[in-house]
Order: sequence, then C-alpha cells, then structure tokens
Amino acid sequence: MSKTYEAVPAQTVAFLGLGVMGYPMAGHLARAGHRVTVYNRTAAKAAQWAAEYGGGAAATPREAVAGASLVFCCVGNDDDLRSVVLGDDGAFAGMAADAVFVDHTTASAAVARELAAVARTRGLHFVDAPVSGGNLGAINGVLTVMCGGDEAAFARAQPVAMAFSKAVTRLGDSGAGQLAKMVNQIAIAGLVQGLAEAIAFGEKAGLDMKAVLGVIGKGAAQSWQMDNRGPTMVEDRFDFGFAVDWMRKDLGLVLDEARRNGARLPVTALVDQFYAALQAEGGGRWDTSSLIRRVR
Repeated sequence: MSKTYEAVPAQTVAFLGLGVMGYPMAGHLARAGHRVTVYNRTAAKAAQWAAEYGGGAAATPREAVAGASLVFCCVGNDDDLRSVVLGDDGAFAGMAADAVFVDHTTASAAVARELAAVARTRGLHFVDAPVSGGNLGAINGVLTVMCGGDEAAFARAQPVAMAFSKAVTRLGDSGAGQLAKMVNQIAIAGLVQGLAEAIAFGEKAGLDMKAVLGVIGKGAAQSWQMDNRGPTMVEDRFDFGFAVDWMRKDLGLVLDEARRNGARLPVTALVDQFYAALQAEGGGRWDTSSLIRRVR
C-alpha cells in the first residue's frame, strides 16, 4: 500500500521504541519530511532504522528528544513507559519547555494520568494515544489513534501523527485514550470468540466455511475480524498478526480497570481464560484468532 502524506510543515521529532509498531510508525514520520531521531533499548535496531530512513539514532531517550517539539513513544507496558520517560536519562529530563509527549503504548489509564501530572510540573504536555490496526496498520500508515489529554497539545500532535494514521481523535482528558483502547479490546475479544464458535459450528455441520464467510460477510455479521481472520482461521493459520501474549496484557488492563469502575465483563473474563489456556499450550505468539483451537 502506498501512503499519501498531507502537507504538514516539517518538525523536529523523536520516536522512542522501535518494535513491530514503532519501527514503521517512525518511518512514516521520516517519509513525511519530519526530522526524526529515534531511541530503542537495543541500539542496533535504532542504527538499522537510521540507516534505512536517514534519521538520527540516540543512546538514551534524553538525548533523542533534544530539540524536539513532539516526542512519540511506543513501548511494551507501564513499566517500560516509565523507564523511557522518567529518571536522569528519561525523555522528560531532556524535553524543551512546552514540548508534547505522545504515548502510543497500550498502557493503563492510571499511568497516563500519572505521567500527565508529572509533565505539567515540568512545563510539558502528555497525550495518551494508544492505537488500533495492528502491525499491518502501522506498516501501511492507516492506524486509528485514540487520544486523551489537553486540547491544545492534541491539536499540535494530530496533524503530525496523521503520517502513520487514518484517524487521530481526542476523546477526553488524560486517560481517555487508554480507556477507549480498552473498549476496543473488549469488543474484539467477543468478536473473535463468536467468529471462532461460528466457524467451528459450520465445519461440524459439513459446510464450506470459506463460501459461507463470503456470503455472511456481506450481511449483518460482517466485521474486520471476519474479513481478515475468518479465512485464515478456516486454514488453521496463526503465525502472524496480534499475538495472544499481547492480547492477554491488554485484557489484564481491561479487567483491572473494570474492578476499579465496577463494570461487569463476564464474556471478556471468559475469553481471557481461553487465551490463558492457549498460552499454556505454547501458543503465546499465535495470532489472537487462534481461539478457534479451543472449540474445534
């Protein structure tokens, strides 16, 4: 897929974390004409990115963010996020006054609010901005970004983040982006389990399930999961996509938040147990659509 970039004035930016999502996201920023310096815990990955895209690589987050008006980040979890933000070598120690930190990590709403508060004491801005769309969405620059934070800070970040997105939307104050991502993951968990049961039922009934999906995919049952994962579920292929380990991390955040806010999530809790069983079978790196192996 060829990404078309909107005309946005070139800015000096940093990107922290070059995993399966961050590497292509940072690449889109460079291709859009921004001056990008990257940091990654494994320095060789940062050097590889710099060689590929022509940007800079720094040894610490603090060095990477020097002179940047916007700092983007995509790491693993709350602790990883704190490790690149706080401390003497952290991003906050090196960011210029009034700079904006945009966090694309799927993390807790609590850490988003915590770091936003720390940012305010330093004259900085923090936007929590988890993404949906997976690795292919990152590669193709068509992620959906859910944001929480100050309106003015969001307005500065939004046009630049469109380099790797199809939609970047503010949904409320600090933490709202992370909460919206939790809503997204709750919906996906139920969809994938329903799709798994439907395909397994159809197979037991002797139906040509690829043909069936082609028909019902044009009706009310249609979803991204059906279109993109239904055929591969029929083929019993799970060596790609969003891993079970990552989904369990996300659902852990969801269930922790539900315990705090009193939401009742019986289906989500059950699907989380199914994913735990897949992990126990050695399927932690299988795609989340491997839920069908629990019902075949």
